[in-house]
Amino acid sequence: MTTERRDRARRWRERMLFSVRGRATVLSAGVSALILTLVFVLMLLLARDWAANRVAREAQLTVERIAFSLATGENRGELAPRSREAPLVQVVNQDGQVLAASKDAVGLPPLVQEELQQRLVLIDEQECPDFLDECVWVFGLRVRESPWGAGVVIVAAAPLPTLLSAWLLPLTIAAVLSALLALITWWTWRTVGRTLDPVVRLRRELAEVGAQGLDRRVSVPPTADEIQGLAETVNATLERLEEASNREHRFVSDASHDLRNPITALRTRLEVALDEPDGYPWKTMIRSALADVQRLNDIVADLLELSRLDARTPQPVERLDLAELARRELPLHGGRVPIEARLEPGVTVTGNGVRLNRVLGNLLNNAERHARSQVAVTVRRDGGDAVLEVEDDGPGVPAEARERVFERFARLPESRALDPHGTGLGLPIAREIAEIHGGSLRIADSPRGSRFVLRLPLS
Repeated sequence: MTTERRDRARRWRERMLFSVRGRATVLSAGVSALILTLVFVLMLLLARDWAANRVAREAQLTVERIAFSLATGENRGELAPRSREAPLVQVVNQDGQVLAASKDAVGLPPLVQEELQQRLVLIDEQECPDFLDECVWVFGLRVRESPWGAGVVIVAAAPLPTLLSAWLLPLTIAAVLSALLALITWWTWRTVGRTLDPVVRLRRELAEVGAQGLDRRVSVPPTADEIQGLAETVNATLERLEEASNREHRFVSDASHDLRNPITALRTRLEVALDEPDGYPWKTMIRSALADVQRLNDIVADLLELSRLDARTPQPVERLDLAELARRELPLHGGRVPIEARLEPGVTVTGNGVRLNRVLGNLLNNAERHARSQVAVTVRRDGGDAVLEVEDDGPGVPAEARERVFERFARLPESRALDPHGTGLGLPIAREIAEIHGGSLRIADSPRGSRFVLRLPLS
C-alpha cells in the first residue's frame, strides 16, 4: 500500500470515528444492531412456539379423527395418517403393549410410559424418547371401546421442528435484519451528512473571512431550523465585528488627527523659539506651548479613560444621592452663564462617585459651552429610574445628529467653532459610564437648546 493510500485510509478512519457524522452513524448502527439482535431472538422464539403449536395441533387432530371414526364405526382399525397429520400413531393398552401402529411407528416402543401407569385420560406433552433422533409432541386419548379392546390409548406424535430441520427461517430472518441494519446505517450516514452539509459549508465560508474581509457574509440556508439560526447569528456577529473594526479604524484615524495637530503646533512654536535671538521674551510662546501640552494631556487622559471603560475595569460602588452629587459639582461651574438647579432629594443610585461626577461635569461643560444665557440642572424620580437632566438655551443639536455627537472624536461644526481645543470625547465617555451603570444617556426633545437626559436605576 502506497503512502497516499495509507493517508487516505487514515483520514477515512478518522472521519468515521472522530467526526460527528461518524460517531452518530456508529452509535446508531450499534443501537440498531442491539435492537435487531433482540428482535431476531424474539422472532426465533415466536417461530419456535408457532411451530410447536402447529405440531401439537397436528397430533391432536390426528387422534381426534381416529377416535371419532372409531366411535362412529367408520374405522375398523385403520391408523394410517392423512396429509398434514402426525406420522407416528400407536394404540397402547393398560400394560404398555403396542397393539397397533402406523407405518412409521411399526417396531417402536410405546411413545409414553409413565402416563399409562398413571391411567391418564388425556396426554398432551413433549417427549424426547431415546429410540427417536428428535423430540416429538405427543397427544393421547383413552377410549372406552375400540377394535383392540376397552381402555386403550390412541397416541399420535409429530416431530418438533429444530434449527437444523428449519434452517431456512433463521437464515431468512437474519438476512432481512442484516439488510435492515445496513439500510439504517446508510440512512443515518446520509441523513447526518446532509444535515451537517450546511455546517461544513458555513465553516468553509467563515474560514475565508479574514481580518481584511469582514464585509463578507456566509450563505443562509432556507431550512427554518437551527442551522439557519446559526448562519444568521454568524452574519450578525460578522456585521458587529465589521462595525467595531470600522469604528476602531475611525477612532485611530481621528485620534491620530487630533493628536497630530497640537504636536505639530507645539513643535512649530519650539522651533520658532529656537530661532529667536537670546533676548527675545519667551513667556508668551511658552504659554502657547503649555496650552498645546495641556490639550495633549486632556486627549491622552480621555483615551486612557475610554480604554478603562472599554475593558470594564471594576470600580468601587456605593449608594449616592444624585441631588447631593450635583450640589457638590455645581459650584465648580457657572462662570460664564448662571446655572439653575432643581434637585429632588432622596434620589439615590448605586455607582462610582468619581465616574458619575465625570458624567455631570462633562454634561455641564458641554451645556456651558453652547448656552446663551442659562443652564438648568434637574434631578428627579421617574418610576424606577433616577433622572438627571442638563438643559441649555443654545442652538441645540439637530435630530439627525443626536446620535452622532456620542461617537468618539465626532464634533459638530458649531462645537468646533466654540471650542477648537476640545477633544470630542466628553460625551462618548459620559454615555459609556451611564451604560456601565445600567442606565442610558440621550438627547431628548426641548423647546429650545439641548436637553441631555441621564437615566439610572434607583437603588
